Amino acid sequence: MRLLALALTVSVGVAAAQEPPKKNPFRDGSGSGTSETPAATPAAKPDPVRNAPRVLRAAEAGVGKLVADVAFTDLAGKSGKLSDFKAAKLTVVAFTNTTCPLCKKYAPVLARTEKEYAAKGVAFLFVNPTATDKPDGSAFTGRYVHDTDGKLTAALGANSTTEVVVLDAARTVVYRGAIDDQYGLGYSLDAPRNKYLATALDEALAGKSPVVAGTTAPGCALDADAMKAPAVALTYHARIERIVQANCVECHRSGGVGPFSLDSYDDVVAHKGAIKKVVDNGTMPPWFAAHAKAGHSPFANDRSLTDADKKDLLAFLGGDLKKGDPADAPLPRKYDSGWLIGKPDATFQLPKPVAVKAEGVMGYQHIKVETNFDEDRWVQAIEVQPTAREVTHHVLVFATARGARLGGGEAAGFFAVYVPGNNSLVYPDGYAKKLPKGATLHFQMHYTPNGKATTDQTKLGLIFAKHPPRHEVQVAGIVNTRFEIPPGEGNHRVDAKIPVPFDAKVLALFPHAHLRGKAAKYELNTPDGKTSTLLDVPHYDFNWQLQYRFADPVTAPRGSSLTYTAWYDNSDKNPANPDPKKTVRWGQQTYEEMHLGYIEFVRDTK
Repeated sequence: MRLLALALTVSVGVAAAQEPPKKNPFRDGSGSGTSETPAATPAAKPDPVRNAPRVLRAAEAGVGKLVADVAFTDLAGKSGKLSDFKAAKLTVVAFTNTTCPLCKKYAPVLARTEKEYAAKGVAFLFVNPTATDKPDGSAFTGRYVHDTDGKLTAALGANSTTEVVVLDAARTVVYRGAIDDQYGLGYSLDAPRNKYLATALDEALAGKSPVVAGTTAPGCALDADAMKAPAVALTYHARIERIVQANCVECHRSGGVGPFSLDSYDDVVAHKGAIKKVVDNGTMPPWFAAHAKAGHSPFANDRSLTDADKKDLLAFLGGDLKKGDPADAPLPRKYDSGWLIGKPDATFQLPKPVAVKAEGVMGYQHIKVETNFDEDRWVQAIEVQPTAREVTHHVLVFATARGARLGGGEAAGFFAVYVPGNNSLVYPDGYAKKLPKGATLHFQMHYTPNGKATTDQTKLGLIFAKHPPRHEVQVAGIVNTRFEIPPGEGNHRVDAKIPVPFDAKVLALFPHAHLRGKAAKYELNTPDGKTSTLLDVPHYDFNWQLQYRFADPVTAPRGSSLTYTAWYDNSDKNPANPDPKKTVRWGQQTYEEMHLGYIEFVRDTK
């Protein structure tokens, strides 16, 4: 995501033989140990007065779905259908009319966008969804349809008169949402802060999935509930292949970290029993935040299946497994072996290949790499690139002063992270992360043997900001080092709490525990006495080190406090427990424990 990161750290003690966590502007907090069950996360409500585009996770915006090949007649009286645009690199279907105030404001923006991107092979189709409107397509070059019967609008699932939908040659939704954020309900700006459509087109034309693939689109609302889209057949090619491609194939493919491929019909059918089990119990795709009770997920990188995708996938696997028409298949997904962030300004690599054995379990590998900068550098894009992705489960990179040991200093925050499907991060203009001069990079490598011995020599690529940033991206952790988990205790609670001494924006959360970790929760306590749950992880899994990145950064006002709570299972009912008869304390080894809640943030300068 083009979002950012915030860092707070609190220490409530230092275990023996541990270097104390680094200090930061936040005061030390306190920790304790009890037993309790976590609660669920409430959904945020949009502002009904001032409404700007809100970033959605791709699945909630319908990205990746097939759009039915609906027929239409344009203003010139010429008949057509969506498949007529298959020769274009991309097709933008732009909803507009002549009466909505926001459509009037965006008409010249759409005209300029059409002129710019038509020259790059992008087709445009303009759709007026208002039956009583007097249509006028004179400002545009592309075909203009007055959709009086609503069939085209329903097929595309439009929610407002300013929405744009980008389709690829297979009529798969690539982007859905706003043109930009210059105009909204109750506000106007001199210039947009985010050019959502143009950015998505640039990324898609470059062969990449848009970083922001879905937003809401403030405008005159359409009665989406009254419009029924043409049904898409529940076949592999028309529906299931797209679900699997969007949610599974990043790992389950040749060269991926998954144990088997799922990039063909035969693969999916052969593994249908395993797929049904893990999809039904929610362990795949890996995402452990509690399901939002209402509204959209607050996390832009939410990997969980939508209710509709889960229902259709399970129905297909439990049904007659129709393959369908190959003409309905999505475009093949390409996996770029190059740098997703572009050519790095600097690269660092493990000094020698790491031997990954064929069988058993490997402990974390800790490897130091020295940098050679004689001044601080501001980093705007970061990418971690394993050379053996099929066995690399996750990577954490920490930065310290040259020659310093990491010790307990990892509580001060990571510099870069890799998990399958999330190995790069690009910050927007004005935001960057500091890499101190002469820093030492500490790579924490987690390998999962897959039956074949191999080697890995992971690389880190960096792109530097052209100017010092307005906002420094920071990462650190809320930490308690003074806990003790009694032998046999199955639901032991540990807390840590920190004050917020300045207005901040919380951008992402990253809970961390070891093999006894059971559940985790972050809470924000604001000066008005209110407490809100930022993240609830009812079932923590040590094997998946996941970040939870907010679609809309959370405001933490000065005078607030942040609490990180985790529950631990030190009983014999935990099959991963190294020894349920031992009292467990803070330590870096997996048979010890950590109470460490990472946070990404920036100071909120309004």
